[in-house]
Amino acid sequence: MDFIVSLITALIAVLVYSNRLGMTTDRNRSSLSAIALLIAVIGILYSISKALIVIPTGNIGVVDSFGKVAQNYLAPGVHLVNPFAKVIQFSTRLKDVKENVDTTSQEGLTLNLDVSLQYKLDPQKAVELYQKIGTSETDILSSRFRSTIRQITATYPANAIYSSKRQEVAKQLDQQLTQQLTSLGFIVEETLLRNVVLPETVQAAIQQKLKAEQESQQMAFVLQKERQEAERKRIEAKGLSDYQKIVSQGLNAQILRLKMIEANEKLAQSPNSKIVILGGGEQGLPMILQPDATPTKR
Repeated sequence: MDFIVSLITALIAVLVYSNRLGMTTDRNRSSLSAIALLIAVIGILYSISKALIVIPTGNIGVVDSFGKVAQNYLAPGVHLVNPFAKVIQFSTRLKDVKENVDTTSQEGLTLNLDVSLQYKLDPQKAVELYQKIGTSETDILSSRFRSTIRQITATYPANAIYSSKRQEVAKQLDQQLTQQLTSLGFIVEETLLRNVVLPETVQAAIQQKLKAEQESQQMAFVLQKERQEAERKRIEAKGLSDYQKIVSQGLNAQILRLKMIEANEKLAQSPNSKIVILGGGEQGLPMILQPDATPTKR
């Protein structure tokens, strides 16, 4: 409509400029010519601008000409389009939808989940998205998001959602949303389970259970360590016993006599004064007497 008005205005201004010769005075003729020319230029420029569309970075455009939608989307940049057509722009940047959902667990306990969905538009499906959904995508995404969350949490116990199965719940949520939203024209980047709030009594019981499990694991670790230490000592004692048996079996009379000779040689080389009685000890071993080096005063 604006294009038609501006075009008509430009044509009228051109006609006025063309018929300026009918004016009585040169002054009136010049003034009217200048005004008509200015209006004509403005109208033409405005008409041309309606045929040019600029798609900014991070967006795409869908052309709707009187209810007929073009099959190809407009990429970022300048495009020449039908001035009578309507161009709808969609953002292709990453978006973050946050939801605070009240849901129930497998036992029927009420949970409050703080979740976040990060997604973006698939440019190749922008035309299909506009034809099926239009420009109001938030309502549809939120309703599917909440419904999927409630379906998943209903299959898990409350303590599992709160602790051990938290990442598994987030992974299932991501998989199901990806399956549902891809057909609509969206790309799911990530689904985050940011917080889980349980009733205070249930939360306290779960915390107590987790503490008991940690203490049990710690005790099992200590017992295992003690068993390993006991096994180490047993092996060490057995090794020492085996060594003593081997040594005792190898100490015969010939070896003892050889050791005695080696000891006598070392004693002979020692500078200390001593008395050695050969054959005076048990089994013929030498007796070594160390005299007092300090003389006794009388």
